[in-house]
Amino acid sequence: MIKRRHFLSGLLSISATTLLASTTKTTKITKKTLYPKRLEKGQTIGVIAPGFAVSQEKMTQMVFFLEQSGFKVFQTGRIGQDGYFSNTDEQRALDVMEMFSNPNVDAILCARGGYGCTRILDLLDYKIIENNPKILLGFSDVTALIQGIYSKTGLIGFHGPVGTTIENQYAQSCIQDLLMNLSEQTTIKPVNLEESQYKSISEYQRYTIYPGIAKGKLIGGSLTLITALIGTPYEIDFTDCIVCIEDVEEKPYRIDRMLTQLLGSKTFKAAAGIAFGVCAGCDTEKNQNNFTLREVIENRISPLKIPAAYGLSFGHVPDNCTLPIGAQSVFNTTLLEITVTEPVVI
Repeated sequence: MIKRRHFLSGLLSISATTLLASTTKTTKITKKTLYPKRLEKGQTIGVIAPGFAVSQEKMTQMVFFLEQSGFKVFQTGRIGQDGYFSNTDEQRALDVMEMFSNPNVDAILCARGGYGCTRILDLLDYKIIENNPKILLGFSDVTALIQGIYSKTGLIGFHGPVGTTIENQYAQSCIQDLLMNLSEQTTIKPVNLEESQYKSISEYQRYTIYPGIAKGKLIGGSLTLITALIGTPYEIDFTDCIVCIEDVEEKPYRIDRMLTQLLGSKTFKAAAGIAFGVCAGCDTEKNQNNFTLREVIENRISPLKIPAAYGLSFGHVPDNCTLPIGAQSVFNTTLLEITVTEPVVI
């Protein structure tokens, strides 16, 4: 009987403790923002392929362009072919780590996206990265690498062109403004489409989803990768942030599915704003059996009553601007402009 009383007493104590713990508000731990050094002509850019393989022809063209632009180029020799990857997970992770730890490398450029970055996140040494902050530039699958590093270290990363798309004039202008200049404020304006071949393509239409001005840190990138990080140690905290979203060759129902997953995640509804780039190749003609891309986006996002707009110049498009992930910014949903309100390099 005495043992039973002790057991019940202990059970009640545990229950009370559990209840207290469940009602205690969790304190959000935020990493201090780290700023990489600015990029200058004559410096060395390390080229990596953290996901898919890259053809030798494209690598040669990329190196030639970078050298013609006034930079030195460094490669470790690990970029090759392993199935659809450029190398094994371990070797691709080593490539990333060598670029951050090598004092002779000033900035890091991803040759391309594809798939594979989520497979190497657990293999990186984030302490070394934190102690050697450098520019990391790329997009698409590189979203996972940029966001993973940002979540673990606070290092601002750059969602922008990869090596195979870096020659575009608009992309070059954004790189100059953000990575090479020490500007107190930089406004990223959408490219002029009036005389563009893309003007009549539905995915390039620009529209305000919910009007307003949003202020917060930029986060996000590829919708596929944003959702892939949910439930992992690298899941994005959207609270009070401006969420940047783009994707490519995903049918409207798949965009619907991913946005619905975001809506069910812990913090997406607490975002300050939502900025869609161009979801290239994601629309379909309207008929009784489907919805258009715009219908899906407006249906999923409008009810949030969060400042949101579609059609900014970023994504799998020729004119792909650079977005500093982790930087304080202001988003105007009428002008479709993002103003970065702090220097993002030192």
